[in-house]
Amino acid sequence: MKKILAYLLVLCLALPMMASAQGFDPAEVAGTTLNVYNWGEYVDMSVIRDFEKEYNVRVNYKTYESNEYLWLQLQSGDSWDIIVPSDYLIERLIGAGMLQPLDKTIVDNLDQLAEGLQGLMTYDPDNTYSVPYFWQTMGIVYDTTKIPEEEMEAQGWDAFQNPAYAGHAYMYDSSRDAFMIAEKALGYSANTTNEEEILAAYEWLRNMHKVLRPSYVTDEVIDSMAEGLKWMALVYSGDATYILSENEDMAYCTPHQGTNIAVDAMVIPANAKNPKLANLFIRYMLEYEASEANSIEVGYASANGAVLEALSGPGGEYEGNSAYVPRAGYAQDETYVDLPSDWQARQPDLWAKVMAE
Repeated sequence: MKKILAYLLVLCLALPMMASAQGFDPAEVAGTTLNVYNWGEYVDMSVIRDFEKEYNVRVNYKTYESNEYLWLQLQSGDSWDIIVPSDYLIERLIGAGMLQPLDKTIVDNLDQLAEGLQGLMTYDPDNTYSVPYFWQTMGIVYDTTKIPEEEMEAQGWDAFQNPAYAGHAYMYDSSRDAFMIAEKALGYSANTTNEEEILAAYEWLRNMHKVLRPSYVTDEVIDSMAEGLKWMALVYSGDATYILSENEDMAYCTPHQGTNIAVDAMVIPANAKNPKLANLFIRYMLEYEASEANSIEVGYASANGAVLEALSGPGGEYEGNSAYVPRAGYAQDETYVDLPSDWQARQPDLWAKVMAE
Protein backbone atom coordinates (compact mmCIF):
# COMPACT_ATOMS: atom_id res chain seq x y z
CA MET A 1 0.00 0.00 0.00
CA LYS A 2 2.86 2.37 0.81
CA LYS A 3 4.34 1.84 -2.67
CA ILE A 4 0.97 2.40 -4.32
CA LEU A 5 0.34 5.67 -2.49
CA ALA A 6 3.85 6.89 -3.23
CA TYR A 7 3.48 6.12 -6.90
CA LEU A 8 0.06 7.82 -7.14
CA LEU A 9 1.65 10.94 -5.69
CA VAL A 10 4.49 10.70 -8.18
CA LEU A 11 2.01 10.33 -11.04
CA CYS A 12 0.06 13.40 -9.98
CA LEU A 13 3.23 15.45 -9.81
CA ALA A 14 4.47 14.11 -13.12
CA LEU A 15 1.59 15.42 -15.21
CA PRO A 16 2.52 19.11 -15.03
CA MET A 17 6.23 18.52 -14.67
CA MET A 18 7.09 15.97 -17.36
CA ALA A 19 8.49 17.72 -20.40
CA SER A 20 10.20 16.63 -23.55
CA ALA A 21 13.74 17.59 -24.41
CA GLN A 22 14.13 21.06 -25.87
CA GLY A 23 13.47 21.13 -29.60
CA PHE A 24 12.18 17.54 -29.67
CA ASP A 25 8.79 16.91 -31.26
CA PRO A 26 7.10 13.79 -29.76
CA ALA A 27 5.18 13.39 -33.03
CA GLU A 28 8.47 12.18 -34.56
CA VAL A 29 8.26 8.94 -32.59
CA ALA A 30 4.51 8.48 -32.18
CA GLY A 31 3.32 5.04 -33.22
CA THR A 32 6.79 3.47 -33.16
CA THR A 33 8.13 0.57 -31.05
CA LEU A 34 11.03 0.67 -28.60
CA ASN A 35 12.84 -2.61 -27.93
CA VAL A 36 14.22 -2.68 -24.38
CA TYR A 37 16.38 -5.47 -22.94
CA ASN A 38 16.97 -5.22 -19.20
CA TRP A 39 17.77 -7.31 -16.13
CA GLY A 40 14.97 -9.31 -14.53
CA GLU A 41 13.05 -7.74 -11.63
CA TYR A 42 14.55 -4.35 -12.48
CA VAL A 43 11.73 -1.93 -13.32
CA ASP A 44 8.33 -0.72 -12.20
CA MET A 45 6.21 -1.73 -15.19
CA SER A 46 3.87 1.18 -14.46
CA VAL A 47 6.71 3.46 -15.55
CA ILE A 48 6.92 1.63 -18.87
CA ARG A 49 3.17 1.94 -19.38
CA ASP A 50 3.26 5.66 -18.55
CA PHE A 51 6.06 6.18 -21.08
CA GLU A 52 3.97 4.44 -23.72
CA LYS A 53 0.98 6.66 -22.97
CA GLU A 54 3.04 9.85 -22.73
CA TYR A 55 4.54 9.46 -26.20
CA ASN A 56 1.99 7.21 -27.93
CA VAL A 57 4.52 4.43 -28.47
CA ARG A 58 4.87 0.72 -27.72
CA VAL A 59 7.63 -0.77 -25.58
CA ASN A 60 8.71 -4.35 -26.25
CA TYR A 61 10.30 -5.16 -22.88
CA LYS A 62 12.36 -8.34 -22.38
CA THR A 63 14.76 -9.47 -19.64
CA TYR A 64 18.04 -11.38 -19.22
CA GLU A 65 19.94 -12.74 -16.22
CA SER A 66 23.62 -12.05 -16.84
CA ASN A 67 26.04 -9.78 -18.67
CA GLU A 68 27.64 -12.82 -20.23
CA TYR A 69 24.35 -13.96 -21.77
CA LEU A 70 23.67 -10.44 -23.06
CA TRP A 71 27.15 -10.32 -24.62
CA LEU A 72 26.61 -13.59 -26.48
CA GLN A 73 23.31 -12.37 -27.87
CA LEU A 74 24.78 -9.07 -29.02
CA GLN A 75 27.62 -10.89 -30.73
CA SER A 76 25.08 -13.00 -32.61
CA GLY A 77 23.59 -9.83 -34.08
CA ASP A 78 20.50 -9.35 -31.90
CA SER A 79 19.13 -5.83 -32.22
CA TRP A 80 17.77 -3.79 -29.30
CA ASP A 81 17.17 -0.07 -28.90
CA ILE A 82 18.06 0.01 -25.19
CA ILE A 83 20.18 -2.39 -23.14
CA VAL A 84 21.34 -2.01 -19.52
CA PRO A 85 24.75 -3.72 -19.12
CA SER A 86 27.11 -3.42 -16.18
CA ASP A 87 30.24 -1.28 -16.25
CA TYR A 88 32.78 -3.81 -17.53
CA LEU A 89 30.54 -4.92 -20.37
CA ILE A 90 29.92 -1.30 -21.36
CA GLU A 91 33.69 -0.84 -21.52
CA ARG A 92 33.90 -3.87 -23.83
CA LEU A 93 31.04 -2.67 -26.03
CA ILE A 94 32.61 0.78 -26.41
CA GLY A 95 35.94 -0.76 -27.37
CA ALA A 96 34.23 -3.00 -29.93
CA GLY A 97 32.39 -0.08 -31.53
CA MET A 98 29.04 -1.66 -30.64
CA LEU A 99 27.43 1.41 -29.07
CA GLN A 100 26.34 4.72 -30.53
CA PRO A 101 26.83 8.07 -28.76
CA LEU A 102 23.91 9.60 -26.91
CA ASP A 103 22.07 12.54 -28.42
CA LYS A 104 22.54 15.07 -25.64
CA THR A 105 20.10 17.49 -27.22
CA ILE A 106 17.53 14.91 -26.10
CA VAL A 107 19.29 13.47 -23.03
CA ASP A 108 19.72 16.95 -21.56
CA ASN A 109 19.22 16.12 -17.86
CA LEU A 110 22.55 14.55 -16.92
CA ASP A 111 22.94 17.18 -14.21
CA GLN A 112 20.50 15.09 -12.16
CA LEU A 113 23.00 12.25 -11.71
CA ALA A 114 24.03 11.46 -8.13
CA GLU A 115 27.39 12.68 -6.87
CA GLY A 116 29.84 9.84 -6.57
CA LEU A 117 28.67 8.05 -9.68
CA GLN A 118 30.95 9.90 -12.07
CA GLY A 119 34.15 8.64 -10.52
CA LEU A 120 32.99 5.05 -10.97
CA MET A 121 32.46 5.40 -14.71
CA THR A 122 36.08 5.51 -15.84
CA TYR A 123 35.07 3.68 -19.02
CA ASP A 124 32.80 6.61 -20.02
CA PRO A 125 33.68 9.66 -17.89
CA ASP A 126 31.68 12.17 -19.95
CA ASN A 127 28.60 9.98 -20.44
CA THR A 128 29.22 9.88 -24.14
CA TYR A 129 27.62 6.44 -24.44
CA SER A 130 25.94 5.64 -21.15
CA VAL A 131 23.63 6.97 -18.44
CA PRO A 132 23.51 5.15 -15.07
CA TYR A 133 20.28 3.35 -14.28
CA PHE A 134 21.06 1.87 -10.84
CA TRP A 135 24.21 1.31 -8.80
CA GLN A 136 24.98 -1.18 -6.05
CA THR A 137 27.44 -3.23 -4.06
CA MET A 138 27.71 -6.98 -3.65
CA GLY A 139 27.38 -8.29 -0.12
CA ILE A 140 25.88 -10.83 2.23
CA VAL A 141 22.31 -10.86 3.52
CA TYR A 142 22.04 -12.99 6.65
CA ASP A 143 19.57 -13.99 9.33
CA THR A 144 20.62 -12.39 12.61
CA THR A 145 18.73 -15.05 14.58
CA LYS A 146 21.09 -17.65 13.10
CA ILE A 147 24.33 -15.71 12.63
CA PRO A 148 25.19 -12.92 15.10
CA GLU A 149 26.18 -9.58 13.54
CA GLU A 150 29.64 -9.54 15.12
CA GLU A 151 30.29 -13.05 13.80
CA MET A 152 29.33 -12.12 10.25
CA GLU A 153 31.24 -8.84 10.24
CA ALA A 154 34.39 -10.58 11.50
CA GLN A 155 34.21 -13.27 8.83
CA GLY A 156 33.16 -11.25 5.80
CA TRP A 157 33.57 -13.37 2.68
CA ASP A 158 35.08 -16.21 4.73
CA ALA A 159 31.55 -16.97 5.94
CA PHE A 160 31.32 -18.92 2.68
CA GLN A 161 34.01 -21.25 4.03
CA ASN A 162 32.33 -21.92 7.36
CA PRO A 163 31.13 -25.55 7.70
CA ALA A 164 28.73 -24.48 10.47
CA TYR A 165 26.52 -22.96 7.75
CA ALA A 166 26.53 -26.03 5.49
CA GLY A 167 23.23 -26.40 3.66
CA HIS A 168 22.03 -22.99 4.84
CA ALA A 169 23.44 -20.68 2.15
CA TYR A 170 22.56 -19.34 -1.27
CA MET A 171 25.29 -18.50 -3.77
CA TYR A 172 24.38 -16.21 -6.65
CA ASP A 173 25.10 -17.97 -9.93
CA SER A 174 27.44 -15.42 -11.51
CA SER A 175 30.99 -16.36 -12.42
CA ARG A 176 32.32 -12.80 -12.19
CA ASP A 177 30.83 -12.22 -8.75
CA ALA A 178 31.83 -15.64 -7.45
CA PHE A 179 35.46 -15.07 -8.41
CA MET A 180 35.29 -11.57 -6.95
CA ILE A 181 34.43 -12.82 -3.46
CA ALA A 182 37.14 -15.49 -3.62
CA GLU A 183 39.75 -13.00 -4.81
CA LYS A 184 38.78 -10.46 -2.16
CA ALA A 185 38.83 -13.10 0.57
CA LEU A 186 42.37 -13.98 -0.50
CA GLY A 187 43.50 -10.35 -0.62
CA TYR A 188 43.67 -10.07 -4.41
CA SER A 189 42.17 -7.60 -6.87
CA ALA A 190 38.76 -8.46 -8.30
CA ASN A 191 40.30 -7.64 -11.68
CA THR A 192 43.36 -9.87 -11.35
CA THR A 193 44.75 -11.69 -14.38
CA ASN A 194 47.57 -13.31 -12.42
CA GLU A 195 47.51 -17.04 -13.08
CA GLU A 196 48.48 -18.10 -9.56
CA GLU A 197 45.85 -15.83 -8.03
CA ILE A 198 43.16 -17.06 -10.42
CA LEU A 199 43.92 -20.69 -9.59
CA ALA A 200 43.94 -19.88 -5.86
CA ALA A 201 40.51 -18.26 -6.22
CA TYR A 202 39.29 -21.34 -8.10
CA GLU A 203 40.47 -23.60 -5.26
CA TRP A 204 38.77 -21.29 -2.73
CA LEU A 205 35.48 -21.70 -4.62
CA ARG A 206 35.93 -25.46 -4.90
CA ASN A 207 36.39 -25.62 -1.14
CA MET A 208 33.31 -23.44 -0.64
CA HIS A 209 31.29 -25.87 -2.75
CA LYS A 210 32.60 -28.85 -0.77
CA VAL A 211 32.26 -27.34 2.69
CA LEU A 212 29.17 -25.17 2.37
CA ARG A 213 27.14 -27.00 -0.27
CA PRO A 214 25.24 -23.82 -1.17
CA SER A 215 22.16 -23.66 -3.37
CA TYR A 216 23.00 -21.85 -6.62
CA VAL A 217 20.35 -19.31 -7.57
CA THR A 218 19.64 -16.07 -9.42
CA ASP A 219 16.60 -13.82 -8.86
CA GLU A 220 14.74 -16.39 -6.78
CA VAL A 221 17.11 -15.56 -3.93
CA ILE A 222 15.14 -12.35 -3.29
CA ASP A 223 11.86 -13.89 -2.17
CA SER A 224 13.59 -16.90 -0.64
CA MET A 225 15.66 -14.77 1.74
CA ALA A 226 12.70 -12.48 2.46
CA GLU A 227 10.92 -15.63 3.62
CA GLY A 228 13.95 -16.67 5.68
CA LEU A 229 14.50 -19.98 3.89
CA LYS A 230 18.31 -19.86 4.34
CA TRP A 231 20.69 -18.30 6.84
CA MET A 232 22.71 -16.26 4.36
CA ALA A 233 23.08 -15.39 0.70
CA LEU A 234 25.34 -13.57 -1.72
CA VAL A 235 23.17 -10.74 -3.09
CA TYR A 236 23.27 -7.35 -4.77
CA SER A 237 22.56 -4.50 -2.39
CA GLY A 238 19.35 -3.55 -4.18
CA ASP A 239 17.95 -7.02 -3.59
CA ALA A 240 19.17 -6.80 -0.01
CA THR A 241 17.23 -3.55 0.39
CA TYR A 242 14.00 -5.33 -0.45
CA ILE A 243 14.84 -8.35 1.71
CA LEU A 244 15.57 -6.16 4.74
CA SER A 245 12.35 -4.22 4.25
CA GLU A 246 10.37 -7.48 4.22
CA ASN A 247 12.09 -9.36 7.04
CA GLU A 248 13.27 -7.57 10.18
CA ASP A 249 15.57 -10.46 11.13
CA MET A 250 17.76 -9.90 8.09
CA ALA A 251 20.88 -7.70 7.94
CA TYR A 252 23.34 -6.73 5.20
CA CYS A 253 27.12 -7.01 5.38
CA THR A 254 29.56 -5.39 2.95
CA PRO A 255 32.66 -7.43 3.85
CA HIS A 256 35.76 -5.71 5.21
CA GLN A 257 37.91 -7.48 2.60
CA GLY A 258 36.30 -5.22 -0.02
CA THR A 259 33.60 -5.66 -2.62
CA ASN A 260 32.49 -4.66 -6.08
CA ILE A 261 30.74 -1.32 -6.57
CA ALA A 262 28.82 -1.70 -9.80
CA VAL A 263 26.93 0.60 -12.15
CA ASP A 264 24.29 -0.68 -14.55
CA ALA A 265 23.73 1.91 -17.27
CA MET A 266 21.41 2.53 -20.20
CA VAL A 267 23.12 2.43 -23.59
CA ILE A 268 22.04 2.36 -27.24
CA PRO A 269 23.52 -0.39 -29.44
CA ALA A 270 25.03 0.66 -32.75
CA ASN A 271 22.42 -1.42 -34.61
CA ALA A 272 19.42 0.08 -32.75
CA LYS A 273 16.45 0.59 -35.06
CA ASN A 274 14.86 3.48 -33.13
CA PRO A 275 17.68 5.58 -31.62
CA LYS A 276 15.65 8.78 -31.28
CA LEU A 277 13.04 7.09 -29.11
CA ALA A 278 15.85 5.33 -27.23
CA ASN A 279 17.39 8.67 -26.28
CA LEU A 280 14.00 9.92 -25.15
CA PHE A 281 13.53 6.80 -23.01
CA ILE A 282 16.90 7.34 -21.31
CA ARG A 283 15.97 10.92 -20.52
CA TYR A 284 12.58 9.84 -19.17
CA MET A 285 14.04 7.14 -16.91
CA LEU A 286 16.53 9.56 -15.33
CA GLU A 287 13.84 12.11 -14.43
CA TYR A 288 12.84 12.29 -10.77
CA GLU A 289 9.39 10.75 -11.09
CA ALA A 290 10.38 7.66 -13.09
CA SER A 291 13.61 7.15 -11.16
CA GLU A 292 11.81 7.34 -7.83
CA ALA A 293 9.10 4.89 -8.86
CA ASN A 294 11.68 2.40 -10.15
CA SER A 295 13.84 2.67 -7.05
CA ILE A 296 10.85 2.20 -4.73
CA GLU A 297 9.76 -0.83 -6.69
CA VAL A 298 13.06 -2.73 -6.89
CA GLY A 299 15.17 -1.34 -4.03
CA TYR A 300 18.29 -0.46 -5.99
CA ALA A 301 20.07 2.86 -5.44
CA SER A 302 18.75 5.54 -7.75
CA ALA A 303 21.11 7.24 -10.19
CA ASN A 304 19.14 10.46 -9.63
CA GLY A 305 20.82 12.30 -6.76
CA ALA A 306 17.66 13.95 -5.45
CA VAL A 307 15.81 10.64 -5.41
CA LEU A 308 18.69 8.89 -3.65
CA GLU A 309 18.70 11.53 -0.93
CA ALA A 310 14.93 11.59 -0.51
CA LEU A 311 14.44 7.82 -0.31
CA SER A 312 17.30 7.28 2.17
CA GLY A 313 16.56 10.38 4.24
CA PRO A 314 14.04 11.14 7.00
CA GLY A 315 10.62 9.81 6.06
CA GLY A 316 11.98 8.16 2.92
CA GLU A 317 10.98 4.69 1.75
CA TYR A 318 14.39 3.31 2.74
CA GLU A 319 15.23 5.41 5.79
CA GLY A 320 17.40 3.30 8.07
CA ASN A 321 17.83 0.52 5.51
CA SER A 322 21.57 -0.22 5.56
CA ALA A 323 21.60 -1.80 2.10
CA TYR A 324 20.04 1.00 0.02
CA VAL A 325 22.91 3.48 -0.46
CA PRO A 326 26.19 1.91 -1.71
CA ARG A 327 28.37 2.72 1.30
CA ALA A 328 31.05 0.05 1.47
CA GLY A 329 33.83 2.62 1.52
CA TYR A 330 36.75 0.24 2.07
CA ALA A 331 40.05 0.89 0.34
CA GLN A 332 39.79 -2.59 -1.19
CA ASP A 333 36.50 -1.81 -2.97
CA GLU A 334 36.71 -1.89 -6.76
CA THR A 335 34.69 -1.47 -9.91
CA TYR A 336 34.99 -4.27 -12.43
CA VAL A 337 37.02 -3.62 -15.56
CA ASP A 338 36.82 -5.55 -18.81
CA LEU A 339 39.08 -8.57 -18.61
CA PRO A 340 41.15 -10.01 -21.48
CA SER A 341 39.16 -12.15 -23.91
CA ASP A 342 40.81 -15.42 -22.88
CA TRP A 343 39.77 -14.87 -19.26
CA GLN A 344 36.24 -13.89 -20.31
CA ALA A 345 35.80 -17.42 -21.63
CA ARG A 346 37.82 -19.23 -18.99
CA GLN A 347 36.15 -17.76 -15.92
CA PRO A 348 32.65 -19.13 -16.69
CA ASP A 349 34.18 -22.52 -17.52
CA LEU A 350 35.96 -22.72 -14.17
CA TRP A 351 32.82 -21.62 -12.37
CA ALA A 352 30.78 -24.31 -14.14
CA LYS A 353 33.31 -26.89 -12.94
CA VAL A 354 32.91 -25.67 -9.35
CA MET A 355 29.13 -26.11 -9.43
CA ALA A 356 29.34 -29.49 -11.18
CA GLU A 357 31.57 -31.16 -8.58
